[in-house]
Amino acid sequence: MHLPLKDVGYRFDIIVIGAGPAGSSAAYTLARKGFKVLVVERGRVPGSKEVFGGRVYADPLREIFPDFDESAPIHRWVTKERISLVDGERMTSIEFFRRGKVSFTTYLTELSAWMAKKVEEAGGTVLTEITVDILVVEDGKVTGIQVGDEKVSADVVIDGEGINRLLLERAGLIPKLTPRYTGLGVKEVIKLSKEEINDFFGLEEGEGLAWLFMGDVTGGLPGGAFLYTNKDSVSIGLVVMLEGAVKEAREHVSKYVENLRLHPLLEKYFRNGRIMEYSAHLVPEYVWPTLPHKLYADGLLVVGDAAGLLLNLGYNFRGVDFAAYSGYLAAKAVEEAHSRGGMTAENLAIYEKLLEESFILKQLRKFKNAPKMRENRRLYSLYPALVNEVASQLFHAKFETPKLMEAFGKAKEGKIGWFTLIKDLVEVIRSI
Repeated sequence: MHLPLKDVGYRFDIIVIGAGPAGSSAAYTLARKGFKVLVVERGRVPGSKEVFGGRVYADPLREIFPDFDESAPIHRWVTKERISLVDGERMTSIEFFRRGKVSFTTYLTELSAWMAKKVEEAGGTVLTEITVDILVVEDGKVTGIQVGDEKVSADVVIDGEGINRLLLERAGLIPKLTPRYTGLGVKEVIKLSKEEINDFFGLEEGEGLAWLFMGDVTGGLPGGAFLYTNKDSVSIGLVVMLEGAVKEAREHVSKYVENLRLHPLLEKYFRNGRIMEYSAHLVPEYVWPTLPHKLYADGLLVVGDAAGLLLNLGYNFRGVDFAAYSGYLAAKAVEEAHSRGGMTAENLAIYEKLLEESFILKQLRKFKNAPKMRENRRLYSLYPALVNEVASQLFHAKFETPKLMEAFGKAKEGKIGWFTLIKDLVEVIRSI
């Protein structure tokens, strides 16, 4: 809700910055335990300042919200996973199908609004259109926030401000992000009927498709593209390395998304569609360089994108569930610190221990080499072309069908040597 700060008071047990998945998960968990919690969100409604691809993994949210399956805004459960390598008007795909409730598609605005409502139901206060100017620091301890001339104090502040970590930068707690370690995601949401989506993508009622692309669909920029089916719309977009986009983009990034939608292999799906939304968002690509030196300080915890907690493997993206679960663990850390007598850095350090023991940092450590692998430009041009050339020789044979190795040898001839090919293959295997 939108209310002046003076109407809710200037003293809380916990202040949470940002009503995204990380902030709301922390606030909900703490409000249920009886803490006096304030969530401040700069958007007009929770989630209005957030952007993501379209898919969320469910199990971490189930642990946080007991009635998740019954009441969350789930559009479709993802039953089809498709990965395609694209070269011009040629495309080679691999598809996996399995029914189940592992991941789902949704609008982040809807999911964030649902989470914020759960916070309020648990007894917390959520205020929108509140822009925090600075973290209030007294004697080396974060003691609250300042909004204009008003200050609100708390025992601890949980910072879930997102990838644009201006408050942490102003407080001198982290360095500025650089394009070298950051990605740029851009997306269109295209309105289609539920029936059209089911027909186009071979889906049954409630089933969803997650379709990922590599190759020239990104217009030569290092990165990949995605398509997710919602209830009655499709989210389509791409994620590219920001440094590469800054140096190499020949036109505005919105044009790249338009080119993706109009690609000869995809435009048939959207001929009758209507563009509902265009959005862009920065994402942490290199986790370890963007991770704050410490995720805790006296009176402060850092969660979600602000902490750089996102996993991008090219074929698998984990962002919302990582963010939500980090907020949940931050709440557990606050409970523990409270039981130990106060929100000191020493007491709040349990947060990093909880993260280390959770799937979040275990996954990020396991795949720590994936960002380096994605720097290999051959992944975005040479290899998609190579795979499609092999497929062309095997399936478009006129008189004689070649053996697989014969087709592969012809496809790679003059393009790449065996040493480089094997080296790249080993790097991919080690990374993912």
